[in-house]
Amino acid sequence: MSHEPILNRVSCPADLHDLTAAERTALCEEIRQFLLSHIAETGGHLASNLGAVELTVALHMEYDTARDRLVFDVGHQAYVHKLLTGRREGFANLRRFGGMSGFPKPEESIHDAFIAGHASTSISAATGMARARTLLREQYDVVALIGDGALSGGMAYEALNDAGRSGEPLVVVLNDNDMSISKSVGAIAQYLSRIRLRPSYTKLKNGVKRALRAIPGGKRLERWTHNFKKRFKYLLLPATIFEDMGFQYVGPADGHDIEEVRRLLRYAKEQHCPVLVHVKTVKGKGYRFSQEKPETFHGTGSFDPETGRPLKESVPTTFSDVFGAELSAIAAEEPRVCAITAAMPVGTGLSGFAERFPERFIDVGIAEEHAVTMAAGMAKQGMIPVVALYSTFLQRAYDQLIHDAAIHPLHMVFCIDRAGISGEDGETHQGLFDPAFLATIPHMTILCPANDRELRRALRRAIFEETGPVAIRYPKGRSGAFRENSMDEPAPCLMAAEEPRAVLLSYGILINPSMEAAQALADAGIPVSVIKCNCIKPLPVPEIRRAMGDCRRLFVIEDTIENGSVSQRLAAALPDCRVSGLTAGDAFLRCGSVAELQTLLGLDAAGIADRIKKELTE
Repeated sequence: MSHEPILNRVSCPADLHDLTAAERTALCEEIRQFLLSHIAETGGHLASNLGAVELTVALHMEYDTARDRLVFDVGHQAYVHKLLTGRREGFANLRRFGGMSGFPKPEESIHDAFIAGHASTSISAATGMARARTLLREQYDVVALIGDGALSGGMAYEALNDAGRSGEPLVVVLNDNDMSISKSVGAIAQYLSRIRLRPSYTKLKNGVKRALRAIPGGKRLERWTHNFKKRFKYLLLPATIFEDMGFQYVGPADGHDIEEVRRLLRYAKEQHCPVLVHVKTVKGKGYRFSQEKPETFHGTGSFDPETGRPLKESVPTTFSDVFGAELSAIAAEEPRVCAITAAMPVGTGLSGFAERFPERFIDVGIAEEHAVTMAAGMAKQGMIPVVALYSTFLQRAYDQLIHDAAIHPLHMVFCIDRAGISGEDGETHQGLFDPAFLATIPHMTILCPANDRELRRALRRAIFEETGPVAIRYPKGRSGAFRENSMDEPAPCLMAAEEPRAVLLSYGILINPSMEAAQALADAGIPVSVIKCNCIKPLPVPEIRRAMGDCRRLFVIEDTIENGSVSQRLAAALPDCRVSGLTAGDAFLRCGSVAELQTLLGLDAAGIADRIKKELTE
């Protein structure tokens, strides 16, 4: 006799209260199986969600997220939250074009409080919500959920410092699934936590406060007893940074025990002050392969759940792989070269470098601002730092790029991975902004290789030949059809037509659809030339003009935002030419495959050819 899955009885958070404790435990295992089967098919963030199942269930039992504000940090652990808030059907198209986002998104559901895709932001946003609640005299609870990894970002500490000082009722849940935040893990800490949670303890503590305040000199005595208690506790238990910042600290608790977490959350809400709840969880819990290799299953493509192996054949060498291998070769030649990243050694291709040159590899955690300024300090003292970051994360260090790197100017190399359209992670992860913001920085050089050979050459040129800060931008994935190495030419003409009606200019990986479009136009009787720009800052304007010949009609193809684009800069630099930009426009780009998003924007070969044909025949 088969029983209906408990998950079928949960269509909203309120349904959790209708279950017994045993049923909720069984539900958690069903949720894990649901996530495993769906993510194995669609890809997505697996390990972080498997580790947050019981914690998310407890949060939804203690908070009404349609009214209360639950703010996720990063948001890659929000799948359970989405499942419990009526979006079960959305998992069939998770992170796919037109489908459900892999991150919290308020336009999807009233239960999503804030867009999250970058780390270390939740406490800041939650503090703002708590302040707004007080100022508007409204009634709701605010809770921020942050992982120990996100606490390596400086913004989290800025927020903790302000939130603790504010005194605003606010709960921060620290989901600690890897590193130890403090040494307060053990029998004494758990005993003190249990004492704190007893209603009699809270009642006695508040009664003593009232009694002391009622007698002459009572406030001074209260301060003395508070300090004495604090010092005595620190003899047994090292002070937590959270308490020093003004938070009441409770925990650590077993984050996989729903009832224990609920008790802590209830206690925290009753304090009407900033409280940090520390829970310990296991990343990847319930699936052997993700528990053994949580980094591999943090963000994964489709895979066989029985073996844990990817369904797709191994991808040929990516730009990230090429970068890591070439940097290792260069480091063997030049002892001043070091590699720096921000919690992304695997994603940026630096794992091999880290193994081969551990003393010259630095992972600063989720702290891009620190990464850039620390690298500047190294450069000032004679090292050649190579900073590898995703385009979307480099945005956080814009101030440091200007005031710590370029202002000197220091010889530093910034290898910008996931430049341009990056795909399924959506708005928060598209690399559409770096050409615009990097171009505003004095002394900055920006190189744009289009294939493996050009990336190797660009890296050597940046390290050994250029001066000042140099950025090398390249996309997620691998090379296309263009396989030549043209990096030593500023603006080579790859396809020269006789009496061209227009010139197409592009850079990086988009040279491939541009050349395809040019061939399609030629086949349609519209001759065009194609120029490849290898350096977009400074722009090689004389070389571009020379390559254009007598033609004064220029189309610039680039997967970047329109404002600050190369097309706009060339329009200003070539006033006697008519310049049209084919860009990503002026909007955030949603999730989908790179090919789907290129088609959406008209940046695939067919879209480029259609746009140019239309404009030339108007």
